[in-house]
Amino acid sequence: MSAAYPWLVADIGGTNARFGTVAGPGAPVADVRVLPVAGHAGPAAAVKAYLTGQDPAHPAPKSAAFALATALDGDQIELTNGAWNFSRARTQAELGLQTLLCLNDFEALALSLPRLSGAQLRPWAAAPDLGGPVPTGTVLAVIGPGTGLGVAGVVRAGDRWLALPGEGGHMTLAPADDFESAVLGEARQAFPHVSAERFLSGIGLPVMCRAVAAVMGQGEDVSALSTEQIVARGLGGESPACVRTLDLFCALLGGFAGNVALTLGARGGVFIGGGIVPRLGERFFQSAFRRRFEAKGRFQSYLAGIPTALITDTLAALAGAAQALDQADA
Repeated sequence: MSAAYPWLVADIGGTNARFGTVAGPGAPVADVRVLPVAGHAGPAAAVKAYLTGQDPAHPAPKSAAFALATALDGDQIELTNGAWNFSRARTQAELGLQTLLCLNDFEALALSLPRLSGAQLRPWAAAPDLGGPVPTGTVLAVIGPGTGLGVAGVVRAGDRWLALPGEGGHMTLAPADDFESAVLGEARQAFPHVSAERFLSGIGLPVMCRAVAAVMGQGEDVSALSTEQIVARGLGGESPACVRTLDLFCALLGGFAGNVALTLGARGGVFIGGGIVPRLGERFFQSAFRRRFEAKGRFQSYLAGIPTALITDTLAALAGAAQALDQADA
């Protein structure tokens, strides 16, 4: 028996928490609201504020699933980049829930993949085929350059989808040419281990830009630039170092995505989430991303058959939380 309705679903990051409800079987996520994490003492307080804004005639939620931007281990949960530190058991009791699931945010995003429609995606060439029966063993993967770099997968197992959460963003980043090797070498002066997240994220883009500027050797000072400024100046062509940084970002992301596809055997598709890539617009689809995705020597043809797509729906993780509840035993 699945979790009792109505459902409350949430996507909780360090800055904002998105909430929505699912009224019954097959219903979409509705009544979505965004609340600031810092404005509430914890998830229970935020949920109560969300419910206060709903129609009082609506029944209280009986089941909930929280997608959380943190690693999960045990009852006590602390957001990596947020102020909330809470007990899932006490939160469940305080809200009177029969079921409370807590998932890593990229675990939830991975579980959303089978539910995505064409309107929620922008594919690179051929679109992933998410319609119709899916063979057991099919794997989909998602990577998301946001504040950090999330990586997860999902595999079809009979009539269920099983999430494959992990910390793939901390894999060592691999260069593909002399310039990239020099940029990584520059970064290693400050960071002995240059992970993928060290460059391919909101916290990493300034690190990569400083390294790029140093290797280019044109004396450009980018030391004070934020990720937002790097993206803006790169897209506007105002800064040679920022332009080169965006090019390198797309290329390295493609190579990294190809590594994830090979590691997970994600022949059903690799999806790009997170907040950075959508800001790049056409620049991303004109970049070296797809060429580098496929540039794996003897396995080029294997990767050529794997579709890639950008997730354009910022609320996709809520659908993943709903998928987790849909598969939950009461």
